[in-house]
Amino acid sequence: MEPNNVNTPTSDNRGPHANDFLAALEAKWRTEIGLWCSLGSPVTTEICAGAGYDWLLLDMEHAPNELRDIYAQLQAAAPYPVSCIVRPDANDPVKIKRLMDIGVKSFLIPFVESASDAERAVRATRYPPHGVRGLTLSSRANRFGRDKHYLSRIQDDVCVIVQIETRKAIEALDDICAVEGVDAVFIGPSDLSADLGYLGEPGAPEPVALIRKVIDRLTARAIPWGILAPVESDARMYCELGAAFVAVGSDQSRLVAGVDALARQFD
Repeated sequence: MEPNNVNTPTSDNRGPHANDFLAALEAKWRTEIGLWCSLGSPVTTEICAGAGYDWLLLDMEHAPNELRDIYAQLQAAAPYPVSCIVRPDANDPVKIKRLMDIGVKSFLIPFVESASDAERAVRATRYPPHGVRGLTLSSRANRFGRDKHYLSRIQDDVCVIVQIETRKAIEALDDICAVEGVDAVFIGPSDLSADLGYLGEPGAPEPVALIRKVIDRLTARAIPWGILAPVESDARMYCELGAAFVAVGSDQSRLVAGVDALARQFD
């Protein structure tokens, strides 16, 4: 696994992108393997950061994470060769602006159902005239004013991944993918299966078949795509199907499994 210091603001020039996760997506040389971080602790995030994953997803949508929590986790992960992606709790320009100011460069935007949703996300990550991001000249993102290249470079370094998780989103998939600034698509199996009437059954035949069709459409358009696949056989299948990035589990589920297994040893 190559060094990915996307979570650490820097002023050096390390190639086409200072965001190594984005560079990996564009290189398309292998699947980037990641882990979901939902516990909201810089301690557990630091432990996960040192495990050897290519990327970590710091979740704000379904986890007790706020801005200061993300800040602390970025700091905890910074010494390690891992990329940090953040999923905000909403496609909100103010939330995205504040996350960018603390150094987030890669976003997984939830519940994108239309081209206008995708455009809103992209514009939130760009300064005028290409977007609506507000400007501060001193933040963690630009090393508190020390990085003199930040303003000219960040538009090329930010990574916007849109999450497709409803039937409506799939119907609008081509329009969403055509939005300039959308770098990748993430397929959400649980929400998609629920939207199809299979609540809690992401492995049901209909959702699985639809996901395969979505993958075929994305592949035909050469759009990088990713997915959450905590079952090993599923994860390996999606890697073989050409996924650019796959989350193979979560800190929370691994903790639950570990403590449950230990308790059973002493039943």
